[in-house]
Amino acid sequence: MIKVNLIAVGKLKEKFWADAINEYKKRISRFAEFSIIELNEEKTLEKEGDEILKKAKGYVIVMEVMGILIDSPGIADTFESALNKGKSEISIIIGSSEGLCEDVKKRADKKVSFGRVTYPHQLMRVIVCEQIYRALTIMNHVTYHK
Repeated sequence: MIKVNLIAVGKLKEKFWADAINEYKKRISRFAEFSIIELNEEKTLEKEGDEILKKAKGYVIVMEVMGILIDSPGIADTFESALNKGKSEISIIIGSSEGLCEDVKKRADKKVSFGRVTYPHQLMRVIVCEQIYRALTIMNHVTYHK
């Protein structure tokens, strides 16, 4: 079974975000071992980066507004490609509102973007969870993605 880690800087503050995340965690658990690793915001990006790099395992995907634009089937393809390369663990990283340090970007196997707009980090976490679920349904030929 594939293992997917979502590494996110900052805490969820509102219950409705947590409720949405918990719904996707439940859905994802059908297809993958899924964990969310919350890291504290630090005074510098470098310090945040050090903490991120300690947790990033396997194939590392960094969410970055200037990364390659990717669609949902592309995310599924990325997961399948990682699995075909022997990586059974995937870590997806969402940085703080200040971004990510260069060391984290250099560690990434892939830098992706869901568009050139900026989302609040709490909303982005929900969006990434939904896209993980969508990618896993595509990979498993389950009707969800249209």
